[in-house]
Amino acid sequence: MSAPLDTPAAVRRAAMDLLAQREHGRVELTRKLRRRGAAEALIDGALDRLAEEGLLSEARYLESFVASRARAGHGPLRIREELAQRGLPRADIERALDEAEIDWGEQLRELWQRKFGQLPADMKERAKQARFLAYRGFAQEQIGRLLRGPD
Repeated sequence: MSAPLDTPAAVRRAAMDLLAQREHGRVELTRKLRRRGAAEALIDGALDRLAEEGLLSEARYLESFVASRARAGHGPLRIREELAQRGLPRADIERALDEAEIDWGEQLRELWQRKFGQLPADMKERAKQARFLAYRGFAQEQIGRLLRGPD
């Protein structure tokens, strides 16, 4: 059984334990601490202090999240939606995607090559490949260009 989160020190320690595992956004960290039984006033104070000390950083969290998802083969549309669901501001999400300097076209080609490796032979196979790539978060325009093959 974990210790109760009823003091500022306990809340800070729990937050730091979570941050030691991986970067977290403020909204996500607040939700996790609240689930563990911490009071809202204690959470806000602890997270403000961690942010002032540079231990909690939305920018670092966004950078880490975008890089991780891109390595896993996810495209910008899916990454953008996942971050929005985590309560991050759209402007910050867009900035993080821009600053990542990822060639999404190349990411798409690499994913397609690993999964399929050859152009679709018929419309059924084309639809299957397009659905998979769209689910991964790539734009229909890019997918269409890729599946048309070299001109």
